[in-house]
Amino acid sequence: MTNNTAGHHPGNSVAEGNHEGEFGITVADLRGLMELRSGEAVTKIHDTYGDVHDICRRLKTSPVEGLSGNPADLDKRKQVFGQNFIPPKKAKTFLQLVWEALQDVTLIILEIAAIISLGLSFYRPPGGDSELCGEATAGDDDEGDTGWIEGAAILLSVICVVLVTAFNDWSKEKQFRGLQSRIEQEQKFTVIRKGQVIQIPVAEIVTGDIAQIKYGDLLPADGVLIQGNDLKIDESSLTGESDHVKKSLVKDPMLLSGTHVMEGSGRILVTAVGLNSQTGIIFTLLGAGSEEEEKKNKKAKAQDGVALEIQPLKSEEGGDLEEKEKKKSNIPKKEKSVLQGKLTKLAVQIGKAGLLMSAITVIILVLFFVIDTFGVQGKPWLADCTPIYIQYFVKFFIIGVTVLVVAVPEGLPLAVTISLAYSVKKMMKDNNLVRHLDACETMGNATAICSDKTGTLTMNRMTVVQSYIGETHYRQIPGPDALLPKVMERIVNGIAVNSAYTTKILPPEKEGGLPRHVGNKTECALLGFVLDLKQDYQAIRNEIPEEKLYKVYTFNSARKSMSTVLKNADGSFRMYSKGASEIILRKCTKLLTKTGDVMVFKVRDRDEMVKKVIEPMACEGLRTICLAYRDFVKEPEWDNENEILNDLTCITVVGIEDPVRPEVPDAIIKCQRAGITVRMVTGDNINTARAIATKCGILHPGEEFLCLEGKEFNRLIRNEKGEVEQDRLDKVWPNLRVLARSSPTDKHTLVKGIIDSMIGEMRQVVAVTGDGTNDGPALKKADVGFAMGIAGTDVAKEASDIILTDDNFTSIVKAVMWGRNVYDSISKFLQFQLTVNVVAVTVAFTGACITQDSPLKAVQMLWVNLIMDTFASLALATEPPTESLLLRKPYGRNKPLISRTMMKNILGHGVYQLTIIFTLLFAGEKIFDIDSGRNAPLHSPATEHYTIVFNTFVMMQLFNEINARKIHGERNVFEAIFRNPIFCSIVVGTFLIQIVIVEFGGKPFSCSGLTLDQWLWCVFIGVGELLWGQVISSIPTSRLKFLKEAGHGTTKDDIPEGELMEDDDEIDHAEMELRRGQILWFRGLNRIQTQIKVVNAFRSSLYEGIEKPESRSSIHNFMTHPEFGMDDDEPRIPLIDETDVEINGLANCGAPSPPHSPNKNNNAVDSGISLPLTDANKLASSAPGSPLHSLETSV
Repeated sequence: MTNNTAGHHPGNSVAEGNHEGEFGITVADLRGLMELRSGEAVTKIHDTYGDVHDICRRLKTSPVEGLSGNPADLDKRKQVFGQNFIPPKKAKTFLQLVWEALQDVTLIILEIAAIISLGLSFYRPPGGDSELCGEATAGDDDEGDTGWIEGAAILLSVICVVLVTAFNDWSKEKQFRGLQSRIEQEQKFTVIRKGQVIQIPVAEIVTGDIAQIKYGDLLPADGVLIQGNDLKIDESSLTGESDHVKKSLVKDPMLLSGTHVMEGSGRILVTAVGLNSQTGIIFTLLGAGSEEEEKKNKKAKAQDGVALEIQPLKSEEGGDLEEKEKKKSNIPKKEKSVLQGKLTKLAVQIGKAGLLMSAITVIILVLFFVIDTFGVQGKPWLADCTPIYIQYFVKFFIIGVTVLVVAVPEGLPLAVTISLAYSVKKMMKDNNLVRHLDACETMGNATAICSDKTGTLTMNRMTVVQSYIGETHYRQIPGPDALLPKVMERIVNGIAVNSAYTTKILPPEKEGGLPRHVGNKTECALLGFVLDLKQDYQAIRNEIPEEKLYKVYTFNSARKSMSTVLKNADGSFRMYSKGASEIILRKCTKLLTKTGDVMVFKVRDRDEMVKKVIEPMACEGLRTICLAYRDFVKEPEWDNENEILNDLTCITVVGIEDPVRPEVPDAIIKCQRAGITVRMVTGDNINTARAIATKCGILHPGEEFLCLEGKEFNRLIRNEKGEVEQDRLDKVWPNLRVLARSSPTDKHTLVKGIIDSMIGEMRQVVAVTGDGTNDGPALKKADVGFAMGIAGTDVAKEASDIILTDDNFTSIVKAVMWGRNVYDSISKFLQFQLTVNVVAVTVAFTGACITQDSPLKAVQMLWVNLIMDTFASLALATEPPTESLLLRKPYGRNKPLISRTMMKNILGHGVYQLTIIFTLLFAGEKIFDIDSGRNAPLHSPATEHYTIVFNTFVMMQLFNEINARKIHGERNVFEAIFRNPIFCSIVVGTFLIQIVIVEFGGKPFSCSGLTLDQWLWCVFIGVGELLWGQVISSIPTSRLKFLKEAGHGTTKDDIPEGELMEDDDEIDHAEMELRRGQILWFRGLNRIQTQIKVVNAFRSSLYEGIEKPESRSSIHNFMTHPEFGMDDDEPRIPLIDETDVEINGLANCGAPSPPHSPNKNNNAVDSGISLPLTDANKLASSAPGSPLHSLETSV
């Protein structure tokens, strides 16, 4: 808790930076030191080095000035101590990817068939020419010599498919790594060099750097604490222990990379980077991820809900981690993405159907051949003929496999990958940095967005616009002359000293721009207030550097305020405090007057002030902050916070405005039009929240929507035992639009409740935005979590799926558009692909049964497969999105992939194509006056007849590809076709290749050249597809009752019971801890005299629970709280006399409350979720009139 400062030595690295001699400490020494914990480490530092400063001296750095930044010195440090990155696992080589692509079952079957076919074609059996072998040997001998071509051609096409797949995987991985390196370059960390505080990329940090750490940071290297204010670290990612570890010079100064700063701030000396840091050592042990170790590691990781990665999100290992995370992590991070679930189901169904068809085809062909040859013709089976018969069987087998190949839409994963990869690349331009590929498609199905207020809906440029000083309410900032120097001095000191020194206002980057706000935005507003009063906060900070601050109580979720203590020259102390006005005012007993004197401030005065000043400010959408101070004559017991934070003198109350972003109202209208409900979840008070929500357009005057405060929300959704009930929640959330004064737990409860809800015709898909560490659980739980790229903490980014690089709500609307586009692209591809599959399979099957030979040869089928799968997926998956996508309702979880309109198109076009093909197959020779190609012997040459069938088939597919661009029954299929050059070039390219194949493909493709006349007929029939498409779209889908949809989403019944159980489990332990906490807390209220005992009992009971391994799901997942929380997630404030809060949650800012419990050890006490009021009354059996009667704790 103390502000530990070590006196610094005069040696400055600027002078010492160029020493060439060895450093006074080796890598091994530092590694050994960093492996120690708490007491052992303190003893080791003391015995071996004296203190941290001696380590600084040996590392030739100054604890105050930092390193000199001299390039030679930095390079030397990198050579001696290593660089701060963990070398990424080697990317798979192209050959490895080729090998993986070859593992595909259908391809293996084809390869085997092709190799057998090749082997047999070279085998010339003796006496095989005898008539006795039936028709097996009809055809020219020359043709016999070219029997190998079919096998070779199949192998060649297999190679093509494999290369395309491998190339696609390779480019996907390359893209992913590019994305990862972009994330890495963007992560910067604050260090001190040459006495200047600068931000450098994490990879540039070297051993010996002095780094500044603050709430919300993910530590990028190991270090030893030099100075800390109330520092608490979450080390669960390394140890699995969920409790926050207090760090101080006296008890435990060791900080490890990959851990999260949960409270406080400080300065550390970096002692180990990259592979020498604790995270690096773990990665080395993992051998950058051998399978078994990954599994062990996975278990360790899954123990904590927020801090999943062991290393910073942006270290170079990140890319693989992402992949590992997606494939292997046990965390109940959502079910499979909505689209993936539907596609998997569909692919399995199609695969089964294809397998059945191909098996039947082979069986019919074999039976027909055997019956015909040995039964009808009555030929004996001769040993000499065996190879020839086998050759026939192999041919049948190849036909069967070909049917299977065409039936299975292998292009599906390709289309999804291409579509996602393309979208991700384009979304970068729209300020969406996608971390998990499937998130971009899930976003298209979003039905609800739970958005933060600060920075997302508002500009996050806080400014003080009103103030209340010396009993005067100033509607504008008062001039410097309006305030007496004595009053001015208290205001300026109270702000300059009692805010993080990392927060400052810098001059604008461009001339005429706005000043840059660095650090906590609320504190920036207060510093801006000082500048508006024409004062200089920096001069005061220079006079009182951070080392001279006697004690700092940093902001946390239990305290909800920040205080700094200064020691005066005469041995007395002054403490400055600031926090949400409701909290601080309740602890004030005096008020600073205009003249700088102090007057008594009674409960009545406070009520008056709330009515006259605070409520009007809040109703104008302002956030109110109160500044106060207290003098101590002699040193009190600093740990007794309850006593210390009391009897304060109020200096001023200021109203801070955060203007709504100009583009937000339009974006919200677009969302509402697109069927997406936007809800605002904020820590602000209800009046401010309502005012902002109305400005944004989330609330419209005269509508019956709910605005609730967090505790009212909890009262409505929890039963007598304090458990959340889904039924109760289902009554609240559909009308809820604003949740104010909400805690992280409330946000998580709301998101989980909406996702699990079964009311309404479709299940909800929820997106959540967040920036604070406390948003982690909700971001993880949501279907898509958006973290803020600028204002977001590392923990929030870690838990998110998409990072908004400009923190802007309009980027979310773009993400919806891209998501819907991905979904539609996949549907377009499916509509096209399935038409081809239905036709090709039917043709191959019936052809084989009637003519004993598939009209479409294996190689032709593979070519069709290639254009239909690979090229079509490329063409249809890269359609750019249009605004019209935002005019329809979202599909939701259960909406099938293939709608009835699509089914109508598939069957309609299938009928057209089959009619044409069968006509050509059985009457083509008459129509075109050519030789029939039916019943040709084994190695006979290609006929014009079958070439026309094949060519017409491909032409119809080409033109149907244009039809497939529309899936909702639109008539104009050419709309914006030239906006997609990829589509155009693929259609033209395919057409040209088809000409080459037909005219010059010859034997391998079983083609013979066609005349111009025949070509024109083929193209004409193809164009007929477009006309037929118009006919189909004229038939109303509603009339066709027999059409079924396909590719439904996963319903709850489909999820294995085990999975559901795990997920509930995770939440329940934490909720049980909470409940236990609430009950104890309410009993505690009943007898406040014995409060300390109760708190101790609470601690022991709470920790009993945590000791048990199975209940280790860390309570801080739900309890952690963000930056100096007057920011958006500023927690709810307990208000008095709110027994009958109206449903619309109007805040009834009221009388004082007893002081908060001094419990700092576990946030759960002060942030327990309030029980329903009836419970509170049962538990707190104080007289109804007493102020305790309706006190509720809340986060």
